[in-house]
Amino acid sequence: MDFLQSDRLAFYQLTLADSALMLRLLNEESFLRNIGDRGVRTLAQAEQYLQDGPLRSYQQHGFGMYRVVRKADGVNIGLAGLVFREYLGIPDVGYALLPEFSGAGYASEAALAVYLYGKTVLNLPAIVGIVAPDNLASKKILEKIGLVTEKQILSADTDKWLDYYTEPK
Repeated sequence: MDFLQSDRLAFYQLTLADSALMLRLLNEESFLRNIGDRGVRTLAQAEQYLQDGPLRSYQQHGFGMYRVVRKADGVNIGLAGLVFREYLGIPDVGYALLPEFSGAGYASEAALAVYLYGKTVLNLPAIVGIVAPDNLASKKILEKIGLVTEKQILSADTDKWLDYYTEPK
């Protein structure tokens, strides 16, 4: 059952049944380039990734990444959600779509929906965004949902520099 909807999208908590979607998404060229290589190459590794990541996050934080479904036809188009990273100490909005669904405004719609869910339903005091400096499309999405660039930080996950977006002061 979905718990969140936007105009064109429905959002569902991930389950182990989503391991094939996760395996495909984690190995897409755009994911590897813009987010990073998670080293997930098999369905068993995808299940473990789900257990250690989103499923654990739901239990620990009450939020995580969610499966995004296009309401018009029920097709899975990717993920969007809120991620708590220890090195940030604050939730950040995340999204990753399968490449055939990019360019239609779904990422912006999904990012805004989960951001508003975090603010209005979860009552999170602040939500940030992090993005690779050369990922101009994601920077535009973070700006569309109202975040502004503040500084660069070094990612503890990938040891790469990231642009750090916050809510306006």
